[in-house]
Amino acid sequence: MPDTQTTAPPEKADKRINGDLVFKFVTTVFAFSILIILALMLAEMTSESLPAIRKFGHKFLTSSDWDAVQGNFGALPYLYGSVISSVLALLLATPLSIGAAIFITEICPKKVGAWIAPLVELLAAIPSVIYGLWGVLVMAPWLQSTVQPFLIEHFGFLPFFQGAPYGVSMLAAVFILMIMVVPIITSISREVLLTVPSSQKEAAIALGATHWETIKMAILPYGKSGILGAAILGLGRAVGETMAVTMVIGNSPQISLSLMSPAYTMPSVIANEFAEATSKLHTAALMEIGLILLLVTLVINALARLLIWSVTRSAGGGAA
Repeated sequence: MPDTQTTAPPEKADKRINGDLVFKFVTTVFAFSILIILALMLAEMTSESLPAIRKFGHKFLTSSDWDAVQGNFGALPYLYGSVISSVLALLLATPLSIGAAIFITEICPKKVGAWIAPLVELLAAIPSVIYGLWGVLVMAPWLQSTVQPFLIEHFGFLPFFQGAPYGVSMLAAVFILMIMVVPIITSISREVLLTVPSSQKEAAIALGATHWETIKMAILPYGKSGILGAAILGLGRAVGETMAVTMVIGNSPQISLSLMSPAYTMPSVIANEFAEATSKLHTAALMEIGLILLLVTLVINALARLLIWSVTRSAGGGAA
């Protein structure tokens, strides 16, 4: 039989090879440009922070003195505010998010879950200033008139609930951050739970496990690393949140155990003071806070991605 196989002319083959090489080169440049931009950011922020680093050294992280007139700067109240507000928000948001993810993937009908999941993810697209506006106009007055008086009256013997009900406070910041990180943790946890192999669920059911026992002993243990990664990724969002927290936390550079007291965070002080900085040292101090925030956020996100990758790399199915 005659050979019917056709081959492309040499000039067309060369063009395809050249096109592949150009495409590979362009995508490689795009990929490495992100790393280059990050490196440039780190280098520039470090350079701008040098005056503060040289003058204050490690005391910058342990001092509470922030006086732009006298040229004394310490970031401890801002570090404290960022850590406490983010960690408490994460502790409140994680159980709620895991419960929502389990409901969407394992309990509710598939059609209902297909509607709920996009709605939850849509909450993450709401601008933070909208959350802040709602927080300062609706949530803070509600806390001031209802929640905070209740906590002070019944739990005022604890140092965490002492003081006056200001409304705008650390407690308000915790609540607003909790609301903002729930969609992120829920969405990622849902994706992780969907990777649990069906065979693992079927094996638990075959051994006589109930629906709850299957979730408890077969599904959650399989996805615990990914869920932990989702929580840490939510922590990274909470640490770096600016506008919403700035509008409800009270912006007072003090360290207090009471959640009723106003506080401050690293993003908030940068947003409030950077445009008004009049001295090079003041600008350098704010830039150093930004550098610390950038490094902390990078570490948190890298750790979260590593944990999520560890559970999804060998994924093998799951129910919708």
